[in-house]
Amino acid sequence: MTLKSKTAVVTGSTSGIGLAIARALAAEGANIVINGFGKAQDIEKERAGIEADFGVRCAYSPADMTKPADIADMIAFAEQTFGSVDVLVNNAGVQFVSPIEDFPIEKWDQIIAINLTSAFHAIRAAVPGMKARGWGRIISTASAHSLVASPFKAAYVSAKHGLAGLTKTVALELATFGITVNCVSPGYVWTPLVEGQIPDTMKARGMTREQVMNDVLLAGQPTKQFVTAEEVAATMVFLCSDAAKQITGTNISVDGGWTAQ
Repeated sequence: MTLKSKTAVVTGSTSGIGLAIARALAAEGANIVINGFGKAQDIEKERAGIEADFGVRCAYSPADMTKPADIADMIAFAEQTFGSVDVLVNNAGVQFVSPIEDFPIEKWDQIIAINLTSAFHAIRAAVPGMKARGWGRIISTASAHSLVASPFKAAYVSAKHGLAGLTKTVALELATFGITVNCVSPGYVWTPLVEGQIPDTMKARGMTREQVMNDVLLAGQPTKQFVTAEEVAATMVFLCSDAAKQITGTNISVDGGWTAQ
């Protein structure tokens, strides 16, 4: 229970990697604010499940990650509800696959807003409280695409590279305040986001579903296995621990060896 009496805000946490992170932090005793879209009954089931399974309090914020005011309100809501924001996990993300000349401008704007700019707004809002308490953990879900590129993913790769740069910058600013800032870069994790991009990739590359799975998604992962959401979450739990207090400004790859090549 290394996070007992602390509060964690996890964006994009109503399903997939974000939900696994929220549950892993709750297992360490943290109160949780989950955030994301979905059916109201599904979100309530997950919120109540976190409270029942781990004996912590869990609240839900419907903040839209494309709206700066919503993001600031989410941090304020967490502070008002639980008294602090000690752990911030910037996890919200979307994807779109298209050749650059056909890439819809609105999709570029949306992906940059959700995958990169939302992290800026959340960090900006959370840092004053962390500084005042002299302790904080800021972790962003980046991607192997924060280190390397793949074709047809201009906005996503740009956003994730930007997130890695933002992490380094904020880590340097906060290094003397007891606040660490890191990102975790998974390879392909089997989530609804990954499953959802298979049809677009099939179309863009003229491949079957099986070819996309084996020759695109897992082609770069030497282990030939998908990363699990729980493995990503466990890495973040470690980064929240006292054992990791000198780890800041880093980008930790959890990618089956993808970026070692």
